Amino acid sequence: MSISKFIQYLKIEKKYSSHTLKSYEDDLYGFENFLEIENGKFRLEEASKTDIRNFLSQLSESSLSERSINRKLSSIKSYYKFLLKIGEIDQSPTAGIKSLKQYPKVQVPFSEGEMQSLFELEGVFSDDFVGNRDKLVMELFYQTGMRRSELINLRVGDVDFEQKQIKVKGKRNKERLIPLSDGLLNSIEKYMGGRSHHFSDVGENLFLTERGKPFYDKLVYDLVNSYLSIISTKQKKSPHMLRHSFATHLLNRGADLNAVKTLLGHSNLAATQVYTHGSIDQLKKVFNQAHPRERKTN
Repeated sequence: MSISKFIQYLKIEKKYSSHTLKSYEDDLYGFENFLEIENGKFRLEEASKTDIRNFLSQLSESSLSERSINRKLSSIKSYYKFLLKIGEIDQSPTAGIKSLKQYPKVQVPFSEGEMQSLFELEGVFSDDFVGNRDKLVMELFYQTGMRRSELINLRVGDVDFEQKQIKVKGKRNKERLIPLSDGLLNSIEKYMGGRSHHFSDVGENLFLTERGKPFYDKLVYDLVNSYLSIISTKQKKSPHMLRHSFATHLLNRGADLNAVKTLLGHSNLAATQVYTHGSIDQLKKVFNQAHPRERKTN
């Protein structure tokens, strides 16, 4: 019962997305299932610090990544913090349990050349409803840096042709405005014309499947992966990597970090700085070519 109360709290008070709520729910029921199998305990309120450590050990032995394990631990910690808040427990069994040390993997964004070839190679996108839709999806991801969930939730009314901007609803329903280029506006207008011609009752969702249904996560991921496979052999080919490429290319060309932070919808600079490794490489090249001491020793 407390898990469902906790999920309702996250939904109403924290305004978490359905995807995030599902993750919390899966994590907590996974821990509850572990307690029942291992110790015969049927309530999370009965768990001890030893139970939690044993659970984390089992997860480690299952070859789950440190990041995934830490996410589950975070869910459990948040749950017990909630129980403390509503007075169901006096002390959290997670007190003193630290997250596993993570070693971040450097994700290499797509190059400007790769992205240019995607949009300029002949035959990549067909000249029909699906082709125009898919091209617009790729352009929006690369030219705005929006998240997958943000693109899926776009409405027709979010596009402001007069002000040349698009309204995006990000995490925790925070809205932001992203400027649009003339070329991108033309692509949106072309797609919307085909969309109205293709369907008699189109609704408010901007992006639709071939059957006129709203977009969904897997469709968008598969769509992006398919097109990026045409121009790159990189292992990671996802909507997030287009977001990564958007940020890196802006920073490489001298964009202000705070401006990129605003465009991405980040709440703090630390999240944006993840994307700066590419721009650091670019700065090193400029330094090596331009610094007087460096030039003198070559």
